[in-house]
Amino acid sequence: MAKAEKSDGQAGRGCFFSAATLAAMPERSHVHQFNANAVRHTRSPGDLAGLVDMGLHFVRVEPGRETTEHHFHGQDEEFLYVISGHGEAMVGDETFSVGPGDVMAFPKNSPAHSMRVPADADGDLIYLMAGTRSDIDVCTYPRIGLRMYRIDGAKEYVSQADLKKV
Repeated sequence: MAKAEKSDGQAGRGCFFSAATLAAMPERSHVHQFNANAVRHTRSPGDLAGLVDMGLHFVRVEPGRETTEHHFHGQDEEFLYVISGHGEAMVGDETFSVGPGDVMAFPKNSPAHSMRVPADADGDLIYLMAGTRSDIDVCTYPRIGLRMYRIDGAKEYVSQADLKKV
């Protein structure tokens, strides 16, 4: 195997992020558009790297908060890996305790899912989350009866009660 060529020292810039660089990234707080108690604090190395077709985020959720509104995607796929802390994952109608080392993976049209951190938890839940960013996605929120359409970044939603089959 040929030895990798040396360049001007910039070849890995924008592709490699040290632990110190990631820790120094400012967090962004995100409140879910359909769930005011779903507050995530994120660092997004995928955005820093310029990823377009995939999102990559470190997420921190405080005790008493949820991660999102219970949902599933029609076109996007996502996964998460729990780094630290504990929470409760709801997948379909089942609830699981989650903690460090646990993985959840959601293919297209998987059961609806969400997580929450109990108010009496010892600390924050921290996980790595990644997923595809399809040009078009249909996201269904079964507990609140909404369906959201994302087309090239623009979002629209409709009550599922108003949908008609043709």
